[in-house]
Amino acid sequence: MRSNGNDAAAIVLCAGGGIGDSLFASIVARALHQRYGRVDALTLPSHCGALERVPDFDDVLVDEGGEEQTLGARLAERSYAAAIVTWATARIARIVRRARIPVRVGQARRLYSGLFTKRVVVRSERGDVTSHWTQILLDYARALDCDTEDRHPRFCPKASDEAEVHEMMERNRLAPGEFVIVHPCNAIASRVAWPTAGWAALANELADQLGVRVAVTGSTEEASIARDIARNGKVISLAGATGVGGFGALAKSARAFVGITTGAMHVAAAVGCPTVGIFPFQSDFPDRWAPLGEKAAIVRASYPCRAGDTKERCGARYACIEHLDVARVLAATKALMGSLT
Repeated sequence: MRSNGNDAAAIVLCAGGGIGDSLFASIVARALHQRYGRVDALTLPSHCGALERVPDFDDVLVDEGGEEQTLGARLAERSYAAAIVTWATARIARIVRRARIPVRVGQARRLYSGLFTKRVVVRSERGDVTSHWTQILLDYARALDCDTEDRHPRFCPKASDEAEVHEMMERNRLAPGEFVIVHPCNAIASRVAWPTAGWAALANELADQLGVRVAVTGSTEEASIARDIARNGKVISLAGATGVGGFGALAKSARAFVGITTGAMHVAAAVGCPTVGIFPFQSDFPDRWAPLGEKAAIVRASYPCRAGDTKERCGARYACIEHLDVARVLAATKALMGSLT
């Protein structure tokens, strides 16, 4: 527990969304530390490993999806003075009330909003598509007169992560600062026929023009996609080789990260890796979900989506991915890396 002269504790409930959502919720915890001596997180089992490596949280609790009464009693034992719910559902709203937390901040305009003592209207519901999601989440902290100017998420791999990745890099002949990560997949990639030609062209151009090796990353389910992209000795597949902590350690050693908008992009930016985020779908809001860091850039795809196409259901078979704008992505990467010299 860090000391700010206050023994009161607060909790941020971010049990939903993707890893990027939970990382951004850590900025709320940073703001709350102005007022509370301890700030914990309640998150999903799949996000626990990520948040355990975020220094803005003092402890990370897991919502296993069990009985509301059991989880409410567990939280009540910790005597939280305040709770902020960044990912609200009726179940979570009932749990924080069962926990007898006196100050409960959550979303307005919901049937269960009356269970919160302070209600916040989410900016995006007013048509705002340009405010970054961290700014939207900080509105919850501002309801408690807490804020922060430091809005870059932090991710700190453990010593065991560093040791694991050091061995993996030696095994694959990757030298620190002499390779670039290409991350071609997001959550939908393992469920559709994900195009690889554009990513292969990008990986090859990065290797040739920057004089580096390229490591293609992804989940175990995306390993076949990564192998299809890694077609020569300069491009290798590491998909499924690490967990989130190991990936963070790998990104710390990389010269740059180039990838589609996903949790991995946010982890890379959070460890300080120069990060180029690719937003290929016209339904994306890059201003809202851009990677945050001193060394970050975005590339908005130029391929025109057809009316009605979304990233979850694309009638054009993800042509924007197949025809990835390699020249623009490469230029953005070179510019970002050039700014570091």
